[in-house]
Amino acid sequence: MNHQPGPHTPAHYELRIAGHLDEHWSAWFGALVITHEDDGTTTLRGKVADQAELHGLLSKVRDLGATLISVTSDATQDATAATDEADPERGHGRSPAPVPRNSNTGRPARPVPSP
Repeated sequence: MNHQPGPHTPAHYELRIAGHLDEHWSAWFGALVITHEDDGTTTLRGKVADQAELHGLLSKVRDLGATLISVTSDATQDATAATDEADPERGHGRSPAPVPRNSNTGRPARPVPSP
């Protein structure tokens, strides 16, 4: 059976963007893990609570001026997440960190482009 996440269903997503983001952006993207790929892209992976949170993440990518390459959902990770929620000792929750801001404008700071 092909399970698609609903609008209010937690799911694991992978967002792929052009260029390498600095590690300091990991705090802004909350529980998503930032991975620098060998092809010069960055992959953001992790659990997303619902479609509203996914749209918020997409807005952050847009606000950075980064090029979004793809967004995919990983149903196999979703099954693991259900197990972690049933057993809190296995969970890996983190509190969201403050958004890095430009001290002059107060807007979200932009990443430094990769050479």
